[in-house]
Amino acid sequence: MAMVLGLSVVVTLALVVVEFAAGYFGHTIALVSDAVHNLTDVPAIFISWIAMRWAERPPTREHTYGYHRAGILAAFMNAFFLSVVAAGILYEAIIRLRQPVAVNAVVMLWVALIALLVNGGITLALTSGRRDLNVRSILVHSLGDALSNVGIIAGALAIRWLGVTWIDPVIAAVIGALVLWSGWGILRETSHILLEGLPRGMRLEDVAKSVLAVSGVHEVHDIHIWTLGTDLNALSCHIQIPDMHMEDSEKILLEIKAKLKLDFGISHTTIQFERAGLPAHSGYHMPLPVESRKK
Repeated sequence: MAMVLGLSVVVTLALVVVEFAAGYFGHTIALVSDAVHNLTDVPAIFISWIAMRWAERPPTREHTYGYHRAGILAAFMNAFFLSVVAAGILYEAIIRLRQPVAVNAVVMLWVALIALLVNGGITLALTSGRRDLNVRSILVHSLGDALSNVGIIAGALAIRWLGVTWIDPVIAAVIGALVLWSGWGILRETSHILLEGLPRGMRLEDVAKSVLAVSGVHEVHDIHIWTLGTDLNALSCHIQIPDMHMEDSEKILLEIKAKLKLDFGISHTTIQFERAGLPAHSGYHMPLPVESRKK
């Protein structure tokens, strides 16, 4: 996947040069806006490539969890810049709507076709790594580019056959809105992860009930669940168990870890056992129901 990202940077840079030149000489803001959009992909892809390499580095004394968050941070930065660019495209489209300019539909059409082939190829190449949030942020970039190319092609045909030049800034505005929407989604998700939010699709109550289902567990409290990186979730909690030998408590611990990994994909756990009857710490508190204790 790292090789795909590296090749994408080179191809995208070449496409940006072509689109800028064609947009300038063809007087089409749709191509210029798409060129700007593609230009933002270059640092975005480069940042993602660096983050992917960093995520493979082992933990150190200063970074005891390793560099798994590098990909999340890269996705956040990419989404932020993407949103800023989208706002600029929308602004420029509004100006062009007020002051229409004659557009060279032929240049617009052929360059958009070339761009569609490039962006479509990049999108297909990145599809296999879409589970990685960092790669997904680039996938959204390239997919948005490909969809905007389709819109530009349709617009070029409409201008060529119907002479409706106003469709050029309209397409640019649609591209800007699409980019803003996709960027905001990634920005919201990465912000949630960076703020140590609960992993997407997971409920704290469900995790607590799963732990309570293990024989010997009386209570679970002070639960914290967060995401370290793509497909890497962590949990820490306190669990009350009755007095027992260490070997027996070890069996409970192994069963809890197995359930957490199987049911919720939580592979990194820090669990502290406490003797039943001690006061609970602050935080999320879930004791075993009274009926279950009597059994």
